[in-house]
Amino acid sequence: MPRIRPFAGLLYDQRRAGPLDRLTAPPYDLIDERERERLYRSSPYNAVRLIRGRNRAGDRAGSNRQTRAAYMLSAWRRDGILVPTEPSVYLYEFEFHLGGAHRRVRGVVAEVELVPLGAGVIPHERTMQGPLRDRTALLGAVRANLSCVHFVYGAQTGAPEREGAGAAVRADFDEVAALPPTADAIDDDGTRHRLWVRADGGRVAERLSGVPLMIADGHHRYAAALAHREEMRRVAGSGPWDAVMGLLVDASAEDPPVLPIHRVLKPHTARDADEAAARSGERVRDLEEVLRSLTDDPPVAGVASIEAGEVVHRIVALDGGRPAVRALHDGPLRGLRADALRYVSDAASAEQMVRSGRAAAAFFLPPTRIDAVLDVLDAGGTLPQKSTYFWPKPRTGMVIRPFDP
Repeated sequence: MPRIRPFAGLLYDQRRAGPLDRLTAPPYDLIDERERERLYRSSPYNAVRLIRGRNRAGDRAGSNRQTRAAYMLSAWRRDGILVPTEPSVYLYEFEFHLGGAHRRVRGVVAEVELVPLGAGVIPHERTMQGPLRDRTALLGAVRANLSCVHFVYGAQTGAPEREGAGAAVRADFDEVAALPPTADAIDDDGTRHRLWVRADGGRVAERLSGVPLMIADGHHRYAAALAHREEMRRVAGSGPWDAVMGLLVDASAEDPPVLPIHRVLKPHTARDADEAAARSGERVRDLEEVLRSLTDDPPVAGVASIEAGEVVHRIVALDGGRPAVRALHDGPLRGLRADALRYVSDAASAEQMVRSGRAAAAFFLPPTRIDAVLDVLDAGGTLPQKSTYFWPKPRTGMVIRPFDP
């Protein structure tokens, strides 16, 4: 089981860098070119310049966006834009609205010992080689964890001797959260991100050590950290690369939202069988009715496709149990190549792709719950690629873990 430890982090000095709202960024895989340019314009110190910098003509090994990120990180530290803390744990809080209700989710940012996947750290999605190579190259250049791996613990992941860990951590959090936060930012979705630094956080870390963890978000970051560790051990032995920065959330108490990622069938890959699947099910009025009809248990998915020149909406009862995403891939999408699909978190955007002819069909999924994901893993099963969208996601730039504090 992974050991959990405090670490000396880097925080923005907002007196030099400006308001934190302009400095943080979402995870790299949520940043398209338009969002990257907007974040670039927001501040010369926005964290997007580290995690998803621009490519330039003539980039090559030794001079590329990864090496530029390393240079910027070093310069920001030298110029006091980023300042170090004492070895600490960092208490992280999300405040947001979802489904018409105000919600709060809390967790602990700490150093998580790297262990092989399956040996105390449980993945639930497969990684892809392209993003894995990219993240490994960036990690090797900057020698720092720029973003958290998002872990959950508790529920089926809990170890019997550690069942009280979550309650003890919550008590610690309540004590610290009565004080003003060290970092406070609101993102474009209206989610408030707050961070407290706990320099005496060894007790919190000890309570979480030995608790099995599931990766909620950041499979590529964790796999890249493992690859970098093995490379560094060959040349330098053990070191700070033996761990990764993680946000640990108690799934039993916090009930983190697990939103759907909808599937869009690319037009040039559509086959007769795929198009037949898109036309199965009961026809309903519109996308709003589709979304109202989706359920995870029993699994019910929605479909939008073009029939006789117009967009038709249907709902499809799926065979099998929850989560619905697994039943969809075991049913209508069975045997479909991964490159035949795009993955879209916004249902209206997925429908618009069908209307514009950029997609042959869109398949809509309901939200699920963390215990449904864990049930699959406990039974020895796996989930399809891009099965879950844990939300909200920690912002890059709230805290950074350098290898040389």
